[in-house]
Amino acid sequence: MTASPISPGWFNWVLILTLGVIWGTAFMGVSTALTGLGPWWVTAGRVSLAALVLLILAPMLGQRLRHVPGPRAWGFAAAIGVGALALPFTLLSWGLTQVPSAFAGVTMGAVPLLVLPLVAIFSPEEGIGPRRIAGVALGFVGLVILIGPGALADGTLAGRLAVAGAALCYAVGSVATRRAPQMPPVAFAAATMLVGAVVLIPIAVVAEGMPRVTDPRALMALIYVALLPTALAAVIRVRVITTAGSLFMSLTSYMVPVWAVIFGVTLMGEDLPPQVFVALALILAGIGLSQMRAWRAR
Repeated sequence: MTASPISPGWFNWVLILTLGVIWGTAFMGVSTALTGLGPWWVTAGRVSLAALVLLILAPMLGQRLRHVPGPRAWGFAAAIGVGALALPFTLLSWGLTQVPSAFAGVTMGAVPLLVLPLVAIFSPEEGIGPRRIAGVALGFVGLVILIGPGALADGTLAGRLAVAGAALCYAVGSVATRRAPQMPPVAFAAATMLVGAVVLIPIAVVAEGMPRVTDPRALMALIYVALLPTALAAVIRVRVITTAGSLFMSLTSYMVPVWAVIFGVTLMGEDLPPQVFVALALILAGIGLSQMRAWRAR
């Protein structure tokens, strides 16, 4: 069966679960990179390294930049590269210097709610009904319980606004990717990363001077963030959105904090709070409710 927003298919489920794991480590990676680099160079570095990897990989897969079909497609690539990569990555990097990662987790979990009205206006073929709205809202309640209400009280106002702005950029970028002309996903991702790198590098040089890494761990973290949560995730994201829709893609926002908690317990020795089990049940119930129609169709 061909994947669609109504019936995403098992492969797209595997892809967003993979993205949940990858993006669940992104906050940890960015925070570590910030110990040795400024916010502008963390953003410019991750986008530039990701662009380099994709530009090398794309020809090997027969998806060169010339497969981006014409000025309209390049216009979408430029808009997404600036508005859905360069801008939100910068806002998030700077925001994480002002607010705890818990706040960022809650805010990123609001992406599906931000996507809903955009999909209703610009991508109505994805199908929005009471069941999907209820499922997204239920998942967000679970996310708030998972992080805890104390997360919302910490950090500066500017930091909160920066992280909220990043979430809004992600939502707009998802819908824009859905509306873009059809093109190979690796070529599309490479084009968006290239545009983002061209914009970010000069700004980083002016704002912070030439990069100087003061902690080797910061460089390793930056390379990791560039390869997996940026380069690989960009290709997967384009593939999922273009085949299953931006609303389906937004479900990843509920999986990220779950994996972040798991990694915190297993890798950092943190205690597992009891509300995790209640939150996880609500998150899974929300995903199930929003995708019930797709499962019935299959």
